[in-house]
Amino acid sequence: QVQLMESGGGLVQAGGSLRLSCAASGSIFSIDAMGWYRQTPGKQRELVATITSGGTTNYRDSVKGRFTISGDNAKNTVYLQMNSLEPDDTAVYYCYMILVTRNGNFPNFYWGQGTQVTVSS
Repeated sequence: QVQLMESGGGLVQAGGSLRLSCAASGSIFSIDAMGWYRQTPGKQRELVATITSGGTTNYRDSVKGRFTISGDNAKNTVYLQMNSLEPDDTAVYYCYMILVTRNGNFPNFYWGQGTQVTVSS
C-alpha cells in the first residue's frame, strides 16, 4: 500500500532554513496534488502550501515569500523549502498527496507521519 515518508525536520534558530522532503512509495498510478500542512498542540491544523500536478502552487499568507513548495512527480516526491524561519513556524509538518493507486478508480488522500520543526528565538 501507499506510504509517505518524510524527512528534513530539525531544530534551527530564527532566520535559518530547512528543506523538508516527502516521498511516496507503493503502486501509484497518478498524483493529482501534493502539499504540506502543520499542527501545533492545542491548535487547529493549518494548510501551509499546495501544488497541483500541473505545477500550480498556493501558500498561506504567513509563509508567502519565505516558503517554496515543489514537486517531482517522476519520483513521487514533494519538497518544502523553508527560509527565514520564525518561532511561529514551530510545528509538526505533515505532507499529503491526493493520488490514484494502480488498482484504484478514484483519488484518495494519503499523509505522512510528520516531522518536527522547531525554531528557537
